[in-house]
Amino acid sequence: MINRKIKNILFLISLALFLISKPFPLQAKVSSQILFEKALQESREGDFIAAIKDWNLFISENPEDAAALSNRGNIHLALGNPEAAIRDQTKAIEISPGDFDPYVNRGIAQEALKHWKEAADDYNWVLKHNPDNSSALYNLGNVMGSMGNWLEAKRLFSKASSSRIGFAMARSSEALSIYQLGNLDLAEEKIRLLIRKYPLFADARAALSAILWRKGFMGEAESNWAAAAGLDIRYREKNWLLNVRRWPPNPTNDLIAFLALEDR
Repeated sequence: MINRKIKNILFLISLALFLISKPFPLQAKVSSQILFEKALQESREGDFIAAIKDWNLFISENPEDAAALSNRGNIHLALGNPEAAIRDQTKAIEISPGDFDPYVNRGIAQEALKHWKEAADDYNWVLKHNPDNSSALYNLGNVMGSMGNWLEAKRLFSKASSSRIGFAMARSSEALSIYQLGNLDLAEEKIRLLIRKYPLFADARAALSAILWRKGFMGEAESNWAAAAGLDIRYREKNWLLNVRRWPPNPTNDLIAFLALEDR
């Protein structure tokens, strides 16, 4: 259960998990540099228990290190403690107020608590200073969707995908927003283009299954679902789709209805 919870939280932040590396001043102790790099590597590898211990040790010796605080905040979130994550990101912002990463990371932690306004404020601060920041655009799109504004979410997802080459999840989220807004033909067109480029992308395969079921093409829906399920079985779970992956309600309900028929 704990591992499952960590996996779901990690998915929420995977598109914008900033593991910040930084040069050390010449006078810094070699041992501190080694400890920083060790904690960073553990974080990247998903060894969160070891990482939090090493970040704690490093920060106890370097309490004003903004990069370390922001990295530790990400690990707190991955371990299911968004309140501690927000504290670390806020301290990192106080120390280094011009850095974008802690604002984005704090916004993600605020989203985990469903503090939509606070999350939006952080993303909008980043976008005020860097309008093409793809992570802030994408996450603000998720916030707008959670607040029911799918038209604005679509615009933000589109801009996020244009701002970062290969941002497949943003393209998929844009198509899902179009689906939510009722244009199934355009949503299908965009999803098929995405699958053509990324044939092993589970999100797009699951989305196409839902669209095809809604249009009455059960056989093709089943074949795409077989591919999606083989890549990521979490697409069977309505709560995960809505609250972790953050699909819109209409595609989610269609996919769950399709799966209910398939399971009979």
